[in-house]
Amino acid sequence: METNNLFNDRDLSWLSFNGRVLAEAAKPSVPLLERIKFLSIFSSNLDEFYRVRMPVLAAFQKITSDGDGADTANLQQARETILAQQQLFGKTLVAQIIPELSENGIHLFYNEAIPDKYQALLTAYFYSDVLGFLQPVYVGLNDINFFPENNKLYFLVVIENGGKQETVIVNIPSDKVPRFYTTELNGETAVFFLDDIMRLNLKLLFLGKIVKGCYSFKITRDAELDLKDEYTSDVAGQVEKQLNKRDQGLATRFLFEPGIPLYSLNLTTEQLGLANAVSVEGGRYHNLKDFADFPVKNSALSYDRWPAANCPDVPRDTTLLQYLDGRDVLLNVPYQSYHSILRLFNEAATHPDVEEVYITLYRVARESKIVNALISAAKNGKKVTVMIELKARFDEANNIKWARKMKDAGVRIIYSITALKVHAKVALVKRRDGDRIKYTGLLATGNFNESTASFYTDHILMTSNPALTREMELLLLFLAKRQKPSSPDLIPFGELLVSQFNLQRRFLELIDNEIANAQQGLPASITIKMNNLEEKVLISKLYDASRAGVKIQLIVRGICCIVPGVQGMSENIEVRRIVDRYLEHGRIFIFENRGDKQVYMGSADWMNRNIYRRIEVCFPVYNAGIKAEILHLIDLQWQDNMQAVYIDREMSNKPVARQGEAVQSQHAIYNFLKNDKHETII
Repeated sequence: METNNLFNDRDLSWLSFNGRVLAEAAKPSVPLLERIKFLSIFSSNLDEFYRVRMPVLAAFQKITSDGDGADTANLQQARETILAQQQLFGKTLVAQIIPELSENGIHLFYNEAIPDKYQALLTAYFYSDVLGFLQPVYVGLNDINFFPENNKLYFLVVIENGGKQETVIVNIPSDKVPRFYTTELNGETAVFFLDDIMRLNLKLLFLGKIVKGCYSFKITRDAELDLKDEYTSDVAGQVEKQLNKRDQGLATRFLFEPGIPLYSLNLTTEQLGLANAVSVEGGRYHNLKDFADFPVKNSALSYDRWPAANCPDVPRDTTLLQYLDGRDVLLNVPYQSYHSILRLFNEAATHPDVEEVYITLYRVARESKIVNALISAAKNGKKVTVMIELKARFDEANNIKWARKMKDAGVRIIYSITALKVHAKVALVKRRDGDRIKYTGLLATGNFNESTASFYTDHILMTSNPALTREMELLLLFLAKRQKPSSPDLIPFGELLVSQFNLQRRFLELIDNEIANAQQGLPASITIKMNNLEEKVLISKLYDASRAGVKIQLIVRGICCIVPGVQGMSENIEVRRIVDRYLEHGRIFIFENRGDKQVYMGSADWMNRNIYRRIEVCFPVYNAGIKAEILHLIDLQWQDNMQAVYIDREMSNKPVARQGEAVQSQHAIYNFLKNDKHETII
């Protein structure tokens, strides 16, 4: 890449991140079953990329605008990168994972014949558990009424019927039947794909006919929702209609097993309307994201369990709400237990002094204890207001389900307007204490979701700081109006940083402050951890800071459009990426400020969507003990020389030089927090 290019391409940068995920699957130091999970994550990520970004990249070839704020991606380079990664995926699976499974007494049958000794068992399973879900569709008939669902698995079967060749589509019902079947025989664990069990027994579906060939395929469709900004419409109904259209979306990729007879391939392409989709020859098996449900469990081949530390240690005769009066507590999940968050909502639902509960919800757990507590609170006479985001990609249906349940229970449900997602993670509990009203606030970097809290690293501040809770209430009252702010100064936030109001402006001021300090010869530095970095105004300001001599350290998990290490532009900028057992998700912003460090955390990545099209909240950390703790956690991550890589100007993942002792930051953070009491007073 030429050094005069100011910004890396967002999509190629994301593919670099997914390549780093794939690399984890090939590391011998990672337990074997965990490596299979990394294969699953890579495959799932790539599927989403094809659903969401590839349609955009294709459109970029026809238009000259930036779209979504990124430079026009080189579609061919993206395809070449994906092809290389898929080849590495296959090599890792076939040459490393499968042989090591075999060494541990686990035989994953992958692209090989099924021995006679298993066939009777698998045929019985086919008859009892699979056959009833199969729905053959004959291609070429004039009255064909079939539309392959997005990313579902299918076979294209070529049969001979009375000397005539026919082409048939057969669904692989992996959404109804487990993708893998396991059995024990002679001390060996055998694992079979559902696909292969079907191949073995297709003759039982086509009785009296000859199966000449069987080829797997799937179709990926555009997953973007097209929502119009109609403020008075029923947003839930609008989203639901779009969800119904999602599987009917434009086909962007037709992925198929090589060897399909040309006649059958052309007939299928024509009948299914795939002329504009990218046709890609793939392997025998698709949707290997299903490795997430690999059926073999073996603690010796998995990560050792880290029991989460319980924090805080609340006296038995004290409620958590009382305990938080005058005290800030920071939870770092999943290293520390999510128990206290669940307890807080449960107390709010039943405590006689609690009058009101407010919360923003973005991704709701499938069986959410938090939402059930909110329902109980409403039924117990509390005023409960929930701002729920219906446009959380791929979670829309689940959010709609919970929204309706809460509404039926008497919860006041506020849907965000279609043009403005609410991505903030805030909650507020209001209770009466005599003649006084007390507030307890939750400010988080991740969703209020007990499921994802077990594998996303996030930070949750529980606080009764009146300066923060007062502004939280102002924001929540504004969101209930379902309006876009008429002016960024509509609410004069002085503590919180809120996108659409003051967030970008305040971050620019904080960077300018470091520039001014550097120009005066004072210590000046910026350390930021986030998931994605794309927005050009903020990146350009970081370039200004680098030119002024400000030392900038960035920990960016995914998309990173900044170009580090360019003389005269970004020589003082270093970027690192950490991929380990937990998904790095927290956002932390640290500014040197002449030695009196300013620390913020929050929900906002520096992406166009976060800055310009969402409501995000970042919040200051004032407590000295908590601030010191955050600085230590970030320092441990910057010291990581085992799981961290640094990102060069070509977006490559380069190993961090190992000097001194080995540091694996997630392990080090767990050990630190396990022994840290971590309770502080405002």
